[in-house]
Amino acid sequence: MSRNGSGSWRERRRRRRERGRPGPPGPYALLPWLLMGLGAFSNLFQGQTPNPWIGGLGLLTFNSLYISVVFRAFVKEKRESPVSYWLLAVMAVVTFGLAIGYGGSWLLFFPLLSLACGTVLRQRQLVLGLLCLAAVASLVAVWRGDNVSEPWAIGYGTFISGAVTAAILTLSETVMELRATRQELARTAVEKERLRFSRDLHDLLGHTLSVIVVKSEAARRLAPRDMDAALLQVADIESVGRQALTEIREAVTGYREGSLATELDRARSALTAAGIEPVVRRSGPPLAPQAEALLGWVVREAVTNVVRHSDATTCSFMVDGTAERVRLTVTDDGRGQAAEPPAPGIGGTGLKGLTERLAAAGGSLTAAPRPDGGFGVTAELPVDATDGVDTADGAVPPHTLGR
Repeated sequence: MSRNGSGSWRERRRRRRERGRPGPPGPYALLPWLLMGLGAFSNLFQGQTPNPWIGGLGLLTFNSLYISVVFRAFVKEKRESPVSYWLLAVMAVVTFGLAIGYGGSWLLFFPLLSLACGTVLRQRQLVLGLLCLAAVASLVAVWRGDNVSEPWAIGYGTFISGAVTAAILTLSETVMELRATRQELARTAVEKERLRFSRDLHDLLGHTLSVIVVKSEAARRLAPRDMDAALLQVADIESVGRQALTEIREAVTGYREGSLATELDRARSALTAAGIEPVVRRSGPPLAPQAEALLGWVVREAVTNVVRHSDATTCSFMVDGTAERVRLTVTDDGRGQAAEPPAPGIGGTGLKGLTERLAAAGGSLTAAPRPDGGFGVTAELPVDATDGVDTADGAVPPHTLGR
């Protein structure tokens, strides 16, 4: 079986397993409890209930209200609306009237009322409601004296019916919310990985293609008068292309490690080929690999902009800092224009993406024309910077984000 076929088979199996997991109980699961009223119905049917029309109307009203409340309870907006509370209040009036008037099997409507309360009430309302209902049920059972079981059993059954129902429904709702949260985390992780991939491709291809174009123009200019120098530029184009292929493969797998020193060397080569004099000054403590990688991306993006748009003759790179923070400054003496139409406070797509990456690592990036002409890019980072991405369940590993 091919890799794609195996992956799709695993995905189908995962979806079947998700569908097979039990969800929260529905309203139909609570309808069989109405069978507790069979004793009262039997009394009506056998003519043992005085005023049977009143009893029958009360039984029909209670069952109708119970079904209505239960079905409303599984829709959050309806459950929390005042209508549901009014229906419970009417149920309570009907239950008290039937229990006080008839006693015996009619006292079992108290647990049914409690069960309906457990589907609607939550937290403090639930506790107070069930305690009051259980106490009233016990008192009515004592006062009637003809109940089918002990008064304390009626009160206990009333309390436990609502409490267990509320606990099961609350737990089920929590499980469903956790499933939804896990799916959202997975979706967010996929979006972050797509963003990482698009950023890497933008930075990799934008810089590499710019270098190839510059060196191709240099080869074309040199070819008529110095073939050896032109061939040297062509060899550089081949080397840059091969390196770009390697970097793209590494970016796809998410394990590309950047190096500030390597990017500075490449910057010298690209600027020299474009007729721009590079000046590099570096000082300060050693940097963590993540800080090196982030500053390498800044160098790559800045050089791409200088080569494409600046018409500069000189480009300077200065790396300095303290034991806590490091600063990279890239300046040129060109036209002072950003690579792309700037957003407020920052440049175009590449610089905006770098701003987000550095911010996630606790740093900052500024890019703006210089007062004395040219353009400047300044990046600051903690010396031991990390990418600042949470790696909780469902998140993408840090080494695959913000690169």
